[in-house]
Amino acid sequence: MDRFRLMSVFVAVAEERGFAAGARRLQISPPAATRAIAELEKRLNVKLLKRTTRYVRATEAGQRYLEDARRILAQVNAADAAAAGINSAPQGTITITAPVLFGRMFVIPGIVDYLQRYPGTEVTAQFLDRNVNLLEEGIDVGVRIGELPDSSMRALRVGSVRVVLCASPDYLERRGIPQRPDDLLEHTIISSSAGNNAVAWRFDSHSGMREQRIRPRLNVNSNDSAIQAAVSGLGITRVLSYQAAAQLAAGELQLVLGDYESAPRPIHIVHREGLYATSKVRAFIDLMASRLRANGALN
Repeated sequence: MDRFRLMSVFVAVAEERGFAAGARRLQISPPAATRAIAELEKRLNVKLLKRTTRYVRATEAGQRYLEDARRILAQVNAADAAAAGINSAPQGTITITAPVLFGRMFVIPGIVDYLQRYPGTEVTAQFLDRNVNLLEEGIDVGVRIGELPDSSMRALRVGSVRVVLCASPDYLERRGIPQRPDDLLEHTIISSSAGNNAVAWRFDSHSGMREQRIRPRLNVNSNDSAIQAAVSGLGITRVLSYQAAAQLAAGELQLVLGDYESAPRPIHIVHREGLYATSKVRAFIDLMASRLRANGALN
């Protein structure tokens, strides 16, 4: 079996975490996939996959080889597409991830636009309030909010958001407007676990960062639920600015403690294909970046 075919089998098995699943993806038999991996490991003289009765996962050497193999195969596919004259027409499936509320508000409209522009494409979207490992979970493109750790991922900054505190005008009229973070001890607090809201909220002040312990009266597991409770006049909540942009613009919510806001958090589109991203990935990134940069709630 030629080297590129062996790489393709390895990528499929590693991404699907199983020989049978990888074989189905390539429409070959499981024994053929097993032989291909054995041949590749023999050629390289290194163990690429850990096999148990429950799963198959890449070893440390296998993870590095997986990233390189993906990049090489993407370059080959891009070269084939360019030679065939179809590089301008994205085709195939891409997998995308983003935070849940951000995905619903901004990414889904972009996906719909993308699918309508490029009939030959398909999209799988995974909206999760955790940082997904693109390499391990087979994700092509992700949207990240916050500072990025050092990694091999390519990143494109497309905006920023703030962490804000807000409450309804009715609540603030009844209970007063807090002037300092420690005033929150006298207010009803709505906390959301989706925002990683802990028992202490961090604030920026002239003397540096400080933490203020809070006593939530209501804990919810989604930021849109926290926003709805705040709109209803229950109390003060803390969310990302884009999440409450519509309610703030409509006057249903009002910002508080703006002088103590921390620095804005960047928004990046991240991907793992590097300089030689396939046309389907490049087209999605270009479209999504344009949409996000044009949105006033994110810039």
